Amino acid sequence: METFLDNVAATAQKISSPLQVNALENEAIYIFREVVAQFERPVLLFSGGKDSITLVRLAQKAFWPAKIPFPLMHIDTGHNFPETLEFRDQLVQELGVELIIRKVQDSIDEGKVVEETGKYASRNSLQTTTLLDAIEEFRFDACIGGARRDEEKARAKERIFSVRDDFGQWDEKNQRPELFDMLNGKIEHGQNVRVFPISNWTELDVWSYIQQEGIEIPSIYFAHQRDTFIRDGLIWSAQDDVVFRADNEKVQERTVRFRTIGDMSCTAAVESQADSIDKVVAEIRDSRISERGARIDDKRSEAAMEKRKQQGYF
Repeated sequence: METFLDNVAATAQKISSPLQVNALENEAIYIFREVVAQFERPVLLFSGGKDSITLVRLAQKAFWPAKIPFPLMHIDTGHNFPETLEFRDQLVQELGVELIIRKVQDSIDEGKVVEETGKYASRNSLQTTTLLDAIEEFRFDACIGGARRDEEKARAKERIFSVRDDFGQWDEKNQRPELFDMLNGKIEHGQNVRVFPISNWTELDVWSYIQQEGIEIPSIYFAHQRDTFIRDGLIWSAQDDVVFRADNEKVQERTVRFRTIGDMSCTAAVESQADSIDKVVAEIRDSRISERGARIDDKRSEAAMEKRKQQGYF
């Protein structure tokens, strides 16, 4: 079976021929190289989702045949889908790169954050404290993330090099201009930068790239049978002890897949028959609803994402 590394080697030659590489890939590779050129301690924030997996492929192409010159870091909520964690460990083993894991549970145990309770309890927002502590621990000055501008309106306000202050906070009203693709990596002591190489990509762009490159992704992105229940018009997994379920919320087996992978307690599934990448691409092309429509944490308020980002969220 062809491995992730074999696949990269087979496609890496495309870099030498601009006519064969789409503009988005070229831009992302340029951004990765600028990060390594301008910063001393970069890290790639890795969730195990399609966007961060795409970042890994782009990073490999940017520095091939050398290894990726920075570690991957996963902020583990403790409520991740098992399929995601299995894929993460397999990929890291194949790549031979360093993986840093920091756990939200440790932040809870240390009294830095308080576990939410109730019907809509989630650990998603608690990741912020764990992330900021990890950035300080390792003195990372550039954190590479897979945010895209089509995900949620607050994402569209970000620059590609988005500065965070010495408290890890983001000021959306005070950002640097990025003219003519000139990326300014100069920061003050204590500051760090969030970097978004696929900022100009859409969900369809990411899936088309996965399709083009033959990139392997976690199985829950494809249609499968799962015990689920309905709440607030959304389909929730009932195959774990994480998601709160009331006695009157009936469990039923459905054919579903996940468009986005996050904390299980805030990530809903969608009914789908798309069991291959070709079918997923076709489904996304016809979709009129954002993938974030299945993320309950974005529905807490009109500005939920923006408030979390101001506090230091991804």
